[in-house]
Amino acid sequence: MAEYDLAQLNIARLTAPLDSPTLRDFVANLDRINELAEKSPGYVWRLQSDRGDATAFRPFGEEYLVNLTVWEDIESLKTYVYRSAHAKIMSRRKEWFDRMREAYNVLWWVPAGHRPTLEDARGRLERLRAEGASPDAFTFKQPFAKPGAAPGPGSATTGSRSADGTG
Repeated sequence: MAEYDLAQLNIARLTAPLDSPTLRDFVANLDRINELAEKSPGYVWRLQSDRGDATAFRPFGEEYLVNLTVWEDIESLKTYVYRSAHAKIMSRRKEWFDRMREAYNVLWWVPAGHRPTLEDARGRLERLRAEGASPDAFTFKQPFAKPGAAPGPGSATTGSRSADGTG
């Protein structure tokens, strides 16, 4: 078992209420995309309510959805995000979510077996927005190696970087 797993939070500001016709296709695909995540190599855990999704959690306000997951490593998460059916459905995000001007996605390492809270995740996103990428809060574009690991290609090791949150 790995000593550390990768936690990730992303938030999105809705263009309309979740039960509106505008978001019908998004909602209709939630179960399928969540199941795809759960079956993806490297998947560990995701925040969900008794309904099986995270749409009931609104720590950033009623107009925001959150997605909080844990993965074995950055590559597993990248593969799911960019090279699975998730990428195709999220290519429609402009229909459902407003463009965000500040960071909306943050990654950080957690001890294996740890499940981050929304409070912790919010703090990580706020840190990224305020200070830029660091080992405590980073992005796909500016990743940091697992604690104690040698940095890999494209991994930052120190310093403050841009907090654009895109990736």
